[in-house]
Amino acid sequence: MSTQLSTPINRSSAEALSRSKQEPEWLASLRAEAAELAETLAWPKPEKTRIERWALGALGEYKAPQPIAQVEDLPADVQPYVPQQAGADFIVQRNSGIVFRQLSDELKAQGVIFTDLETAAAEHPELVEPYLFSAVKKDEDKLNALHAALWNGGIFLYVPKNVEVELPVQALFLTDDPKATFAPHILIVAETNSRVTYVDRVISSSTGDAVPSIHHGAVEVFVKAGALVQFASVHHMHPQVIDLSVRRAVVDRDGRIEWIIGDLNDGNVLSDTTSRLDGVGSTSDAKVISIGASDQKMSLTTRAVHFGKNTDSLMVTRAVMKDQATAIINGITKIEKGATKANGVQTEKVLMLSPKARGDANPILLIDEDDVTAGHAASVGQVNPEQIHYLMSRGISKAQAERLIIYGFLAPVVSEIAIEAVRTQLRELLERKLLS
Repeated sequence: MSTQLSTPINRSSAEALSRSKQEPEWLASLRAEAAELAETLAWPKPEKTRIERWALGALGEYKAPQPIAQVEDLPADVQPYVPQQAGADFIVQRNSGIVFRQLSDELKAQGVIFTDLETAAAEHPELVEPYLFSAVKKDEDKLNALHAALWNGGIFLYVPKNVEVELPVQALFLTDDPKATFAPHILIVAETNSRVTYVDRVISSSTGDAVPSIHHGAVEVFVKAGALVQFASVHHMHPQVIDLSVRRAVVDRDGRIEWIIGDLNDGNVLSDTTSRLDGVGSTSDAKVISIGASDQKMSLTTRAVHFGKNTDSLMVTRAVMKDQATAIINGITKIEKGATKANGVQTEKVLMLSPKARGDANPILLIDEDDVTAGHAASVGQVNPEQIHYLMSRGISKAQAERLIIYGFLAPVVSEIAIEAVRTQLRELLERKLLS
């Protein structure tokens, strides 16, 4: 069923939204400009994925958040996703806004800023304004323009020069009101020679109504010279939630971005993760894991764009498709003119568990420079019957043998999660989705 893709906001309503939040003038102007762009720009057209058939009009409306005093006040089915260690650096967004913030005194003393983006825009405009929507361009398409006009809550993480954050900082994004706009924006700035690991989970609560809604998220990461940012994100919401996620990183000289993405949503997914390697010697390592089930439609794109010399990118995507699910998986390595000695390697693998499921793996190399190296590998296939036979000959049942093979197939991504509790939760989500 198609949905009318009218623009749900205009300049005046964007300005009114900003006034209601008492935002600074520069941010109000940004929202208003984006709203005007949204009225004229076209929706993105991902390959072989007709998003015009999705319920893209279900963006909801802004609802002021109700803060909570403690994380125990969140719904019971959300509690497993709350950090267990006392005093963890942790932020919770529920629907349209932040409801809980916790930052340790140790990080404060180091000059680390970890707060919601709305607060940061008001209190630290000199750090936010130069970066906000400079990697995720508001004039790129209607999707980005709408996000720039409507975003709410979000995260701002700033790590000063030479500061190493030892423990991961974490965030939880929860939707349980389908009528509320759920559009978090994450902005991370890691200054020269800093180190930080950021982990979030995007989930829905079973207390929410099972009607169409949208997670409309965006991520901007700026990795300065010699800095390292590890970004891990696991998404799992109920089948009526459409997951629209755009992620962009800009990496300076000798900087490094590491993406670990778990696209495990039960509804339709549009996921686009891009690393722009600007500086000499900058690197990107992106690992994506996904499971499609039922009649899901998924478009998963991972991209590395090389501008600097001696840059290096690695992309690994592993997807398991069952039932009648469809996934279009694009790996794009773009080496620009002048990016000599660049190296780009990508691998896309799809494991099919049903004859009605479909997975297209599309490795794409776009090279405008001669003195480079690049390679790709792609495979789409079913579980190897010889492996099943081998395991069954050792006394393992066929069902358990299939699960072991699938977990082994996904292990290269799962093992990269920085926090043991998150790895455990990811394994539980994989088990649940594979057995559903």
